[in-house]
Amino acid sequence: MIQSILISRTDSIGDVMLTLPMAGVLKKYYPDVKIGFIGKAYTRPVIEACIHVDEFVDVEDFYSKEILINGSIPNAIIHVFPLKKIADRAKALKIPLRIGTTNRLYHWITCNKLIKLSRKNSDLHESQLNLKLLSSVGIKEEFTLEQIAGYYGFTNIQPLKAEPLLLLDPTKFNLILHPKSQGSAREWGLDNFVSLINLLDKNQYKIFISGTAKERALLAPLFNAAGSQVTDITGMMNLNQFISFINHADGLVANSTGPLHIAAALGKHAIGLFPPMRPIHPGRWSPVGKNAHSFVLNIQCNDCRNNPVACSCIQSIQAIEISSMLDIVSSD
Repeated sequence: MIQSILISRTDSIGDVMLTLPMAGVLKKYYPDVKIGFIGKAYTRPVIEACIHVDEFVDVEDFYSKEILINGSIPNAIIHVFPLKKIADRAKALKIPLRIGTTNRLYHWITCNKLIKLSRKNSDLHESQLNLKLLSSVGIKEEFTLEQIAGYYGFTNIQPLKAEPLLLLDPTKFNLILHPKSQGSAREWGLDNFVSLINLLDKNQYKIFISGTAKERALLAPLFNAAGSQVTDITGMMNLNQFISFINHADGLVANSTGPLHIAAALGKHAIGLFPPMRPIHPGRWSPVGKNAHSFVLNIQCNDCRNNPVACSCIQSIQAIEISSMLDIVSSD
């Protein structure tokens, strides 16, 4: 009987968000199981916002310290994002059940439960692929994306501080535009975001531009073009507060980034912009939520596969399509 289990996902915010439903599904089948989540320090606010996760485990602590979940060594670990160093450490810690995939050679040595799972050519969404790993603990149910959206448990949200709270306009549709991706995704382009801003009725929308403090300089052309039509919140909040700000807003438009998946999990109108090429297309990485939407060109294109900065596949999405979608959802 599994009493405690570690989920290991040590990459970026978006990847972590699409792994959180795994904790919710585990709690459905094993209500008394204690769940630890191994992640990087900067993703801690995201992981701790999930009510299904009992303990956050910093990956650096996992490498160097005794790891206890609910006071004892965890019964199992699932290597969702496989790393040899973590697999080696899990074996050294003598975690009884160590679950990995067959396509990592080191898992044959470090794990004692192997699942045949290939992500590269699969037609499944990332969140569905993650849940396939639960067959190792007897959970073999097939989940739709609509079902998965109900397993986030993303409700442990901090109160929003007064300063950002006062920026929101309760008489308008508060819309966050998140144009950059810190290099993690193909980008729609600042010119397209400016076009979208110009199309939106300022009597109906209050528009915020978000991003990290380092991205502020990269966003200067947008701010110069948009002027007083937008409110700059780049670098204003830590991740905990930014999650809370998204929770108080009505919608968010972004490339395939962490904030997009946060907005989707919170039930906001999360509009994602994607290229059509595998494996970065929306079939694999679309936001999952009851009000999530994805835009992608209906073409077969690999011309810019090796030129992500000038990706015409995503940059050719028309701003009028996004504004029309927003006008529909904001009038509901």
